Parts: sequence; structure tokens; C-alpha cells
Amino acid sequence: MTSPGGDMSQRGGADPPAPRCYRHPNRETLIRCTRCDRPICPDCMRPASVGFHCPDDVGLASKTVRAPRTAVGARLMDSPPLVTWGLIAANVVVYLITAAQSVKGIMQPGDGSSRLFVDWQLFPRSVHDHDQYYRLVTAGFLHVSVLHIASNLLALFIIGPLLERLLGRWRFALVYLLGILGGSAAVYAFGQVNTPEVGASGAIFGLFAAALVLVRKLGLDAQWLIGIIVLNFVFTFSIHNISKLAHVGGFLAGALATLAIGGLPQVRERVGLRTQLAGLGAVTAVILATIAVRTATF
Repeated sequence: MTSPGGDMSQRGGADPPAPRCYRHPNRETLIRCTRCDRPICPDCMRPASVGFHCPDDVGLASKTVRAPRTAVGARLMDSPPLVTWGLIAANVVVYLITAAQSVKGIMQPGDGSSRLFVDWQLFPRSVHDHDQYYRLVTAGFLHVSVLHIASNLLALFIIGPLLERLLGRWRFALVYLLGILGGSAAVYAFGQVNTPEVGASGAIFGLFAAALVLVRKLGLDAQWLIGIIVLNFVFTFSIHNISKLAHVGGFLAGALATLAIGGLPQVRERVGLRTQLAGLGAVTAVILATIAVRTATF
């Protein structure tokens, strides 16, 4: 009898060659990248949620994944709050220098005997008569006593790290400096021309305002923060030797700067970097214009 189908080897033909790894052509493989469908050998397999990916697609995916950011566009950081620590250190160093130059030493370096203290304090008449506009910033790093610096730096230590994380380092630094400048501008424009002012409280109140804007932006309960701010303003207007203008000016500057960075609480979209810079520039321009008007009408 003869087979009705003929020779099996003649009918089926030879098996097709196995696919070869696209990176190692000398290696046969039956595994393919689940993203691009290219064959990959065991050395090129990268575990994925489904199957394996090739090295090229894994590298492309890692480049396209964006780092997580806060509501104002700052990258989330696990590193220490370096700006906060730097500001605390700067205030402490300046305090120690003035204490070393002062007759009363570390307890009260603002007694008027420190050369640095006298040269850096915000004295409106010196600002105008001698063009010493640097005093508008340097006064924010001077403190008259241990209690003065301790209260300001304690507030910075508590609120600074969180704000630095939310705003990012450079935004946080700008809000702090604009708080100093805004408070000093208010003193220069509306205060007594022969009364010196010092202290970081303008910056601290600027940070209070920044925290309030961000808490509202994030839709969180702001009652506790409002209570702290109100309590600080009560102290401000109850104690005679506290600079009311510096606190109010710093608060307004911090609020406006943070609104420029984060947008209004009702606007949930993230503000772009160019818009943030333009807003911060506008806030700075308003402060500088206030200083210029005061100089012209001194």
C-alpha cells in the first residue's frame, strides 16, 4: 500500500529561523518587547508590568517621566531645607559680630555701640541723604537682643522648611527677601525719618502671608493659621517698640509675591515659570516705586 499524502518532509518544508535579539544578532530568542515588539534576549529583558521591555524603551520611558512637583511648580525635594538653614545661619553670624562689637555683648548688641549695627540699621534719613539704600535689606539681618533674634528665628525654624518645600528654594528665598524689602519700604515711606528700625520680622510676616496663600490654594483649613497671624498682629499693635509698618509691609509683600507664584486660590491650574517671574518682577517694581516716590518727596 502507498501513503495517500506522500512524503511528510516534502510536504511541510523546513521550519523558519528563530528570531534573533535586535541588540545581539547571534542570539536566538522567542521573547519580544511588549512595547515595540522587537525580539530581545535574556540580557536585554527589562521587567515591565506586562511582559518585558527592551533597554531602549526603558530609557525612553525614564526620560519622559516628569518629576513630581508642588502646586506652584517646585520640584518635591527630600534634601534638607538649605535656604532656611542658610538664613538662620546668616542671622546668627551677624548677631554674633554685632555682639562682639557691642559694649553690652551678646545679650543686647543693639545698644548702639556696634559699628556694624549702626552702619546696617534702617535709618531713613541716612538712606535718603547718603543714598544708603542697602540699609533697606541689611536691617533685616540685625537684632537688638537675644529675645528679638530668638523669636524671629524660632518662627523661621518652624515655618521655613515647609514653605521651602512647597515653594522651592529660589522662590522661597525671593519671598523672604521681598518680605524684608517690603517691610523696609513701608518704614522708609511712612515711618519717622529719624527713628532706626531693625529685625527680620518683616520677612517672617511675609512668610506668614505666604503660608496663608498656599493653605488657601491647597484648599486646606486655614483657621489655625489665621489665628496665629491675628495673634501676632495683636502683639504688633499692643507693644510700643515693635515696628508696625515693617510687619504690615512685609505681610503685604509676602502675600503679593506668593500670589504671583501660586495664583489665586480659586485658580487650580499651575502658574507657568514666565508668569511667576513676571509677577515677582511686578511686586518688586511696586516696592521700588514706593521707595522712589518717598525719596522724591522726602
